Amino acid sequence: MSTPLVEARGITKRYGPTVALRDGRLAVFPGESHALVGRNGAGKSTLVTLLTGLQAPDEGSISFDGRPAPPLADRDAWRRKVACVYQKPTVVPELTVAENLFINRQPTGRGGFISWRRLRSEAARLLETWDVRVDPDARTADLKVEDRQMVEIARALSFGARFIVLDEPTAQLDSREIERLFTRMRGLQESGVTFLFISHHLQEVYEVCQTVTVLRDARWITTAPVAELPRPALVEAMAGESIAELAVAPRESDDDAPVVLDATGLTSPAYERIDLTVRRGEVVGLAGSSGSGKTELAESFAGLHTPTGGSARLSGERLPFGDVAAALKAGVGCVPRDRHEQGLVPGMSVGDNATLSVLDRLGRHGFIGTGRRRGFAAGLIERLGIHTEGPEQPVSDLSGGNAQKVVMARALASDPRLLVLINPTAGVDEKSKESLLSRMDSAREDGTAVLVVSDELDDLRRCDRVLVLFHGRVVAEHPAGWRDHELIASIEGVDHGNGTPAGDTPGIPGSGGGGRDD
Repeated sequence: MSTPLVEARGITKRYGPTVALRDGRLAVFPGESHALVGRNGAGKSTLVTLLTGLQAPDEGSISFDGRPAPPLADRDAWRRKVACVYQKPTVVPELTVAENLFINRQPTGRGGFISWRRLRSEAARLLETWDVRVDPDARTADLKVEDRQMVEIARALSFGARFIVLDEPTAQLDSREIERLFTRMRGLQESGVTFLFISHHLQEVYEVCQTVTVLRDARWITTAPVAELPRPALVEAMAGESIAELAVAPRESDDDAPVVLDATGLTSPAYERIDLTVRRGEVVGLAGSSGSGKTELAESFAGLHTPTGGSARLSGERLPFGDVAAALKAGVGCVPRDRHEQGLVPGMSVGDNATLSVLDRLGRHGFIGTGRRRGFAAGLIERLGIHTEGPEQPVSDLSGGNAQKVVMARALASDPRLLVLINPTAGVDEKSKESLLSRMDSAREDGTAVLVVSDELDDLRRCDRVLVLFHGRVVAEHPAGWRDHELIASIEGVDHGNGTPAGDTPGIPGSGGGGRDD
């Protein structure tokens, strides 16, 4: 057998008390496209961070062509080995393609000044070598996503790297762009380039990859040839659940409850023709991989985006789009996706943050009654079980779980008719997670319509039904009582109807049938 181009053995990485990866392993052979898959938190990003030399493993080894990886400080040596094309661009948008290709290493002429003629000619030669059909003088910000990705790949290849990590490369591409990307990948493979392909879309793994490695719960589960791993078995490896395991018990829903949210034909660059209803006291989940459009859809109801088509009504009244204040006034409360960037004002107190959505209730003519605000905030603190010294404590002093409770408190303070929760338990401890989810249950009991967007299965289990978005469209609906493998299969774009019957699910190569015993 040939020597792996890249090999990781016995990798362990810790961040404080958290074990981000334990016994990680990977062997990628020259000229192949190797898929790395797993749920969020499986350890994929940690492994990529180690493979690209951004951090060192606490235990284990990484080698290239059978030789130990270079020291972390030798960035040039790492660039000659490996490069990663991330979801978020690493190019400078205002520079030209040529300038990005040779940033910090521009060819010089007399007197040590940059030779712009050589820069453009060398850029054109590099792009032609790798069949990247873009204008070297084009402003990078004006490129389509697929062309920007190819510029980043060409830049990596120009350093001599022949191992390219593609992190969710199709998340922002449509079907035609995806096919063109795959065609280019196959062409580069024929030229000796090797890919590590990270994707939540399992049908893409079967289309473009030869081998797949599965991580789950920060551990290696299995590595197998794609052709020998049936799709139901791959889903089972990712979910850690046998097909025969019991499902979540279904809940009775009130189909006669009045409709609170009624959306028809909603369309935007992120989603299209979405029809959605949420009844009084109903909790509806939105699931999907990155790029599915689920987050943008939920944010639209909270006033963060304006759809290009369609309409929505809240309790029979038109819901305004593109205006957060108007959405709040209409009766929408929201826990945004990132509490640090969108949810909290770090320089303000717990009480100030919790009451931002109801300042008009706490005073008149723009003057806020300090006593009323403090009393209102104290009630929210008690209601949400926020561990704090009091309303005046800086919110920046709180733990992640308590900070998220403050964001939840603010969303609930206005007694919303529709509560939009986006990744409501992200980055919180288990106790805070349960507390936040119990508030979601309480909102349902109070008659609030709840829309939940989450990548966490535990969050979605509380829902009366879960809609799955895939490339901007609703492709499946799962009533309460779904099994993990069923929901994951829909998220990943796998049609279980065409797979192996549940009772005949084959074992997983290298994992002892139902997963690896750790």
